[in-house]
Amino acid sequence: MKNTSILVIEDEQDIRDLISFQLKTEGHNVILAESVDKAISIVERPEKIDLFIIDWMLPGVMSGLEFTKKLRAQKTYSDTPIIMITALTQPDNIVAALDAGADDYITKPFDLNVLQARIRVQLRNIEKDEKNSEDTLDFGLLKIEISKCRVLVDKEEVNLTSTEFKILSILVQKPGHVFTREQFINNIQGENIFVTGRTIDTHIAGLRKKIGSAANMIETIRGIGYRFKDTL
Repeated sequence: MKNTSILVIEDEQDIRDLISFQLKTEGHNVILAESVDKAISIVERPEKIDLFIIDWMLPGVMSGLEFTKKLRAQKTYSDTPIIMITALTQPDNIVAALDAGADDYITKPFDLNVLQARIRVQLRNIEKDEKNSEDTLDFGLLKIEISKCRVLVDKEEVNLTSTEFKILSILVQKPGHVFTREQFINNIQGENIFVTGRTIDTHIAGLRKKIGSAANMIETIRGIGYRFKDTL
């Protein structure tokens, strides 16, 4: 993949400079902002940002959480990877960040090597999206043909309900990304389908049972939601 352009929005200069130094050693183009005010002017430029690292608590017109929601509302950045960093560590905080549109969440203090690894995961997901712009998603044991609503486990076709297939499709689009129950509900609700957080758990249980030997690819993140295992 080409060298990526990463915007780091962090008000603590020491942390901002450390992140910048580490990312530049990896060959990334790093843009720094100490507040959302400055970040807004950066995202309005013609050059597109490939990945965002956003601190939750920032000075200025809005918090990092609010800015994340603003980015997700824009067509240009509706699916650009966002990693949120913050000192807030409660499950409710993590859920709020993911519901706002963050792809990952790292609590302070954090190891810079861990941050780099999380960035590599997000960039791999971009490459997968580019490669899988076709119709078939292949995870070795598990294969999904999106337009045909067809799922194969170890070359054997598995019959899923419409809701189970939708849940699986959401998960496999972003391996490693944690989806909250609310995010599943927002994506599935409608078309005469009514779901709640509890029914999401029931559908996940049914999905795991049907995909059998591939069931461990769907991981439970206690108190938050579910993710599809990043197998690379």
